[in-house]
This record gives sequence, structure tokens and C-alpha cells, in this order.
Amino acid sequence: MNIDLTGRKAVVTGSTAGIGRAIAEGLARAGAAVVINGRGKERVDAVLRELRELYPKGEFTGVSADLATPEGAAELFARVPDADILVNNVGTGRMKPFFEIGDSEWTDLFELNVMSGIRASRHYVPNMMKRGWGRVVFISSESALAIPVDLIDYAMTKTAQLAISRGLAEVVGGTGVTVNAVLPGPTNSEIMGGWMKAAAEAQGITQEEAEQQFLNTTRPTTLIKRFATTEEVANLVIYVCSEQASATTGTSLRVDGGVVRTIA
Repeated sequence: MNIDLTGRKAVVTGSTAGIGRAIAEGLARAGAAVVINGRGKERVDAVLRELRELYPKGEFTGVSADLATPEGAAELFARVPDADILVNNVGTGRMKPFFEIGDSEWTDLFELNVMSGIRASRHYVPNMMKRGWGRVVFISSESALAIPVDLIDYAMTKTAQLAISRGLAEVVGGTGVTVNAVLPGPTNSEIMGGWMKAAAEAQGITQEEAEQQFLNTTRPTTLIKRFATTEEVANLVIYVCSEQASATTGTSLRVDGGVVRTIA
């Protein structure tokens, strides 16, 4: 399958590291012009330099903006008013017992993980509909379906993304725009990698041993018996953004290593 996105512009939120960075690289390899987003200007600029060196023929734009706020979203939209592909990837999570999560922590996480995608979709999708082509992808998580007890606030935001994704797909039905959610499982992203590194150092074991311990205790249903790479997650996202995925919409696609024990 030859995926060619030449002539398309893609906005990937939260794309300076981890899954977002891998998605940005995959879209660039397919020929898309890619907008890199992160909160800090130094980091965005560093990633732009790296990507331009890796892909000298690629077209990259950097926008440093905090998409957890309406002001940050407005800054992105002013710099990049239009796009053909929108990947709502920005987000975070933190392991914390339910009874210790305060009100502001719930609302702050919702602003970043959910409202960022709502605002971006509200801005970019109308023009996609007018042109008769567009791709919107929400990066959710298997935690949206299998709720971890130490990540309930995070799981709530990821389940919300599934509702938004399906609802928006209904709204744009028949316009040539597709909307889907992709659900990664345990992945060697920056956030999870940091958690595993800290766990390894605390116990005096290797990071690989910490990862296996995490899988055995919290994700024992994994079928691949390892963390996925960010590239493996990105591969599915790139397909969903492609011309070839024109009949794939309104659905949730898992790249969770088989963690969720269901056939639907």
C-alpha cells in the first residue's frame, strides 16, 4: 500500500515527543506538510531542526501554544488557519488514587485532554466539509474501555474522546470527512517511559524489567507481552489519515497489543 499525502496539511497537537512526534514523522514521510505543536518554544524549535534535518524535502511549521486554554488554541488557529488533517493527540495522565484527585486536577486534565480536541475540531472541520475531504483522529487509549483504578481521571477523558469522535463522525457524515479514534495500549512514549524509568530506579531493576512488571500486574491480558513502540501506534494513525481509509469513519481502532479482551 502506497500512502501518499502530498498536498495535504496536517496539524498534530502535542507533537514534540512520544506518539505525537512519531505521527508527525509518519505524515511527513507520506508527503504531508506537518504542523508541530508544543507548549514550549525551545522544544518546538528543537524538534523543527531535527525534522528538517531528517526530512530535508519536508515542509514543517512550528507553533508553541498551550492548547489547554482558549488563548493557546486561538494562537494556533491564527498561525495555522486551515488544515486537511487534524490529529488531536495532545494530552497527559498521572497515576493518583481517586480520593486524592482534587476538583482543579479533574478540570485541568479535561481542558487539556478533551477541550483541546473540541476546540481544534470546531475550528478546522467546517472547511474540511466545504472542500469535501478531511481526516480527524482522536488519540484515545485502551484506558477508555478498561478503566485503570489509578488513572480514573485520565480514563474519563479518554472515554469522552470516544463520544466526541463518534458524534462528530455523525455530524460530518456524507461530506468526505472521516472522524475516528485510535486507542493505544502500553506504549514506550515519553510519559510512560518516564514512569517506567522512575519505577526501575526506585526498585533497582532495569527499565525492561519494570515494564514487564507493569504488564504482569496491571495489563496481564496483553497479547504481545511488551510495550508497543510509538511508531507502531503511528502506523495505524497514518493509515486512518490516508486516501485509502475513506470508508473508515465513526469507529475506534485499537492498537493496544490485545489488552482489551473483546472482539468488538
